[in-house]
Amino acid sequence: MNRKLSQVHLSLPSRDGDGVKINRIAGASMHRILDPYLMIDEINSDSAADYMGGFPEHPHRGFETITYMKAGRMRHRDHMGNEGVIGPGDVQWMTAGHGVLHSEMPEQEDGLMHGFQIWLNLPAADKLKPAAYQDIRSAEIPCHQDEYGSEVRVIAGKLGVGNTTLNGCLPAMPTRPLLADVSLAPDAETMLDLGDYERVLVFVYAGGSTGLKSKQLGVYGSGDTLHLRAGEQGFDALVLSGTALREPIAQYGPFVMNQPEEIEQAIRDFQEGKLVTQCAPGRAHL
Repeated sequence: MNRKLSQVHLSLPSRDGDGVKINRIAGASMHRILDPYLMIDEINSDSAADYMGGFPEHPHRGFETITYMKAGRMRHRDHMGNEGVIGPGDVQWMTAGHGVLHSEMPEQEDGLMHGFQIWLNLPAADKLKPAAYQDIRSAEIPCHQDEYGSEVRVIAGKLGVGNTTLNGCLPAMPTRPLLADVSLAPDAETMLDLGDYERVLVFVYAGGSTGLKSKQLGVYGSGDTLHLRAGEQGFDALVLSGTALREPIAQYGPFVMNQPEEIEQAIRDFQEGKLVTQCAPGRAHL
């Protein structure tokens, strides 16, 4: 049975960090729909004024951040001593867990900056786990291309396309996240097998497909396959899914916990310098 489009939501313009211009899908009204995700942000500008401020050092606790670059370069630094630059096609997957202090700053002064940051919730039992960090280079991401120029890249999870099954290079996680980047040539179509996920999210960032336009998030219900057909301008989208946590969410800015008193504790820990656990410099792996 093919998954049916049941809801459409529009991303909204916003600013974050030091004035960075973004389009965002988030908010308490979206928690149930996005679950286990919390937020989808997109940066897409060739004007340096829209992104040069970057995201100076700031804290996080209780969830994971996924940064996926399409164009431009971004430098990451954190309290664990990790530092690196991700460029076109690269991914940074960071587990904030108990706490992390990090910055994300543009590694360029002009040109196109296009990328996404996605927040993925952690189960209550894992919210205070040690912080972790991993870079995934573009060449490591499994990819399927067809004779028409369409392409599917799987960053996390497992997805069937054509006669091929693509497996992302991240280990198994409680939320079973699926994250894929799908690019279809004009008027092309594809059938994706995403397994038994309850719902699938499709965020269109260029072109359009049947029922969806650029900057819209489509919510697809249960089924065996997801059928996507591009319009005359082609179609580029992120496809996301995961196992819904169905747990209460308490959020205050960069802290995402389950109860208000846990947010209060996170704020106290940050103010008292106890948010992060000190460790020797070095890369922490997922």
